[in-house]
Amino acid sequence: MTLTADLVIATAVAYVGLLFVIAYLGDRHTRSRSGGFLRSPFVYTLSISVYCTSWTFYGAVGTAARNGLEYLTIYLGPTVVFIGWWFILRRLVRISHDQRITSIADLLSSRFGKSSTLAVLITVLAVIAIAPYIALQLKAITSSIEAIAGSSEFGRGSLEGWDEVGLAFGVAAGMAVFTILFGTRNVDAKEQHHGVVAAIAFEAVVKLAALLAVGFFVVYIGGGMDAIFANAETAGLSIHAGDTFGDRWISMMVLAAAAIICLPRQFQVTVVENSDEKHLRTASWAFPAYMLAMSLFTLPIALFGLTFMPAGSNPDMFVLTLPLAQGQDALALFAFIGGFSSATSMIILESIALSIMVSNHIVVPIMLRLTSGDGIGDGQGVRRLILNARRLSIMLILLLGFAYFYLTRGSDALAPIGLISFTGVAQFLPAILASLFWRDASTKAAICAVSIGFVVWLWSSFMPSFASSSPLVASVMTNGPWGIEWLRPQGLFGFDDLDPLTHAVFWSLFLNTTVLILGSLVTNQSALEHVQAALFLNVFRRTSNEASPLRGSATADDLFLVARRVLGHDRAVALFSEEAKQARMPWTTLEPSSSFIRRLEREMAGSIGAASAHVMLSKVVSGDSISLEEVMQMADETQQAIEYSQELEKTSTQLRATAEKLEEANRQLRKVDLQKDEFLSQVSHEVRTPMTAIRAFSEILLSEDELDENSKTKFVSTIHKESLRLTSLLDEILDLSALERGERAWENRPIDAEESLDQALRVCDALARQNNTQVKIGTRASAAYVRSDPDRLSQVLINLISNAIKYNGAIAPIVEVRSRLKKGAYIIEVEDNGIGIAEEERPRIFDKFYRGRLGETGPYAGAGLGLPISREIISRMDGVLELVSNVEEGACFRITLPLITRSEAGAAQ
Repeated sequence: MTLTADLVIATAVAYVGLLFVIAYLGDRHTRSRSGGFLRSPFVYTLSISVYCTSWTFYGAVGTAARNGLEYLTIYLGPTVVFIGWWFILRRLVRISHDQRITSIADLLSSRFGKSSTLAVLITVLAVIAIAPYIALQLKAITSSIEAIAGSSEFGRGSLEGWDEVGLAFGVAAGMAVFTILFGTRNVDAKEQHHGVVAAIAFEAVVKLAALLAVGFFVVYIGGGMDAIFANAETAGLSIHAGDTFGDRWISMMVLAAAAIICLPRQFQVTVVENSDEKHLRTASWAFPAYMLAMSLFTLPIALFGLTFMPAGSNPDMFVLTLPLAQGQDALALFAFIGGFSSATSMIILESIALSIMVSNHIVVPIMLRLTSGDGIGDGQGVRRLILNARRLSIMLILLLGFAYFYLTRGSDALAPIGLISFTGVAQFLPAILASLFWRDASTKAAICAVSIGFVVWLWSSFMPSFASSSPLVASVMTNGPWGIEWLRPQGLFGFDDLDPLTHAVFWSLFLNTTVLILGSLVTNQSALEHVQAALFLNVFRRTSNEASPLRGSATADDLFLVARRVLGHDRAVALFSEEAKQARMPWTTLEPSSSFIRRLEREMAGSIGAASAHVMLSKVVSGDSISLEEVMQMADETQQAIEYSQELEKTSTQLRATAEKLEEANRQLRKVDLQKDEFLSQVSHEVRTPMTAIRAFSEILLSEDELDENSKTKFVSTIHKESLRLTSLLDEILDLSALERGERAWENRPIDAEESLDQALRVCDALARQNNTQVKIGTRASAAYVRSDPDRLSQVLINLISNAIKYNGAIAPIVEVRSRLKKGAYIIEVEDNGIGIAEEERPRIFDKFYRGRLGETGPYAGAGLGLPISREIISRMDGVLELVSNVEEGACFRITLPLITRSEAGAAQ
């Protein structure tokens, strides 16, 4: 088979057609069967391999030929991130699912107060930073077509009848058409593109198979690995060329690790396209294994190419030219398809990710702010606007990449072009890490930090790439602007000894991070920033019903109209019905809670971005100058882009909601009625005993005239004693009732709980002596600062210690009191060696009026309210009072209170 340019291009076109079919079938399969195998962890992992572009397919061999083992850094950086997926990737995916994040700009915008300014900044900078990377793919494709089309000198050929620039433009145009056809067919509610992901996964298999095929072929014709390395050593080649393990090595490791998070396409496939957080567990080993397989034959191919190919051959094209040199045209064509897959998958997915950012964070916000109600259209305007904006964005993004290719086409190596983009997107890393782990990072600081880092990148990395095509840039590179040498792009502030890449990475990230930290320390967060920071940092601890910072007078009907037009009728009805069920009222009369508005905002953010969703709901809820009807019109057209609307019967929905509300209300009334009867019965029983004694002895005193003084004194004493008992009982009932209703207000303030424990021990000392009980002091915490009321805490401790003394029942009664600190908590335990609490009594020990066996009779018979009151008091201190179950003898009660730091205690005093 003779390879010609026409055959190669026809094969590429046919391959794109195959991708088209796979994407179409993938979309169709997802819509009819909810994804199936397309949602498997292995398809997800294969889609992440879009990271391996033509840079790794072709450029890794070139890097190995020029700089030895330096190519490994491009694989090791992502490997570290995925092995440690639990710390960053898992958090990103969880936040993305909770907040309906659609892009990296959406992530940072959402964290930093729904800032549209930051979203626009990230979007614009991402488009600029990715232009060199797209140019790299175009260069790889055109170079590979040149090399494989049959030239007299392998790897340095030219196309007869084909212009390199025209060919690159044709490739860019073709990729634009494919991306538009399958990346902008609709505005998906979660911005997931299962058809495109299926095509990307297929391409991942193709490029891996092609590279392995070339690798096995090279090892075979080279006589094995040992022979290849021996011949390279004989030829004077060293795999340790370059500054291995030096500052450049570290810089590339940092860039590669950052790229797996910060590249828009990687964020798209790793975070946005993730359908199950558990898939990360599989990807944590499968993706590094995939990269290991991709890099397996890189060094043998590079060394064999350097020893076998003619001097001056382009090492970036060894993957193609080595099979060509051996007359293996079919293998060369397969290798070309593998490289073509590497380039096209990147271009397609990167364009989709960037177009979503442009439409959600530039076009939609402009629409919300500038478009009047009359100018929006009749129900299709917003849909057309968003989709056309994405299509136009894809064309402009690829055109920008082509322009960069045109201006820098004289560059020889592929890897340096990719590193320019990696350094650019790495400027998002400090803000991303701050959004995940630093509560005090502020929006203003993030905007300034990203801007400064990007300016330094533009000056020190992006601009120098035009030196070969611009004499002005070459002059600035040599002499600095206006002759100021310390401002030279690759010698800033007089640092001339650093490698150019290390220089750009160090200064851009150093200044970026410094501005972010210092700026956050000197600026204040808004209320919305504070709320969003808490949501991001507590993503694994919080529940789903957080309050929304939006407040206002919008009715449920107002919000439903917006939701229906953005989310579709079915989803809107489901959301409002669920909220109405929880509120136990028909959703038509629902008073929207702040948590519900928050949830509605997240749902809308999955379609139009966090900033745009916040702006739209703010206008409805807060009553901005834009009219409600205008917002309704915007929402109506956005809904057309989400899903087909289906009409539901509103009357039946309202009837079902009303029936559910009545049934739940009846259940609650029956429960309350039973509780009331039980409580009155218990109170009546407890009050009757002392009242009976008071009445009986009072009648004796009234009817018996001849009682002696001793009897009279005894009867009066009994009446007084029972009166005190009755008063104490009523006080306890009132105290418990007030505590349960929240009417007993006290101020929890920082105290040393050990002092309250000492006070309780002193009070109980006399009772212990009276009962011949030994109070044993166990291990004690030296100091324990908690938020509490010292008198109330002493009341609980006195009750527990006195109970342990009074109801001990042992021959040699012992009560042990101990305290300790454990995992941010202060723990007090009161344990006795008595007969303990029977197993059947334990579940009821904290019930009101329940006294157990020892409390029913004897000199210390009580009302059974001490423990319920104590538990209510401790819960008001955010603590827990519990009966410990694993005690061998006796009974043990434990109090657990959250600790505060000494500095917090001191600041509050």
